[in-house]
Amino acid sequence: MTAGLARPWDSGAVEGHVNRIKMLKRQTFGRAGFRLLRKRVLLS
Repeated sequence: MTAGLARPWDSGAVEGHVNRIKMLKRQTFGRAGFRLLRKRVLLS
């Protein structure tokens, strides 16, 4: 906790992208392969 408050930078933007990709992956689970997931990530 202390390190998180003492550092001048954060990983908030990266975490947002990771969460968005995970959400897209969950939505297509069992229905699509890598090609559709890649297309959805690039278009969103």
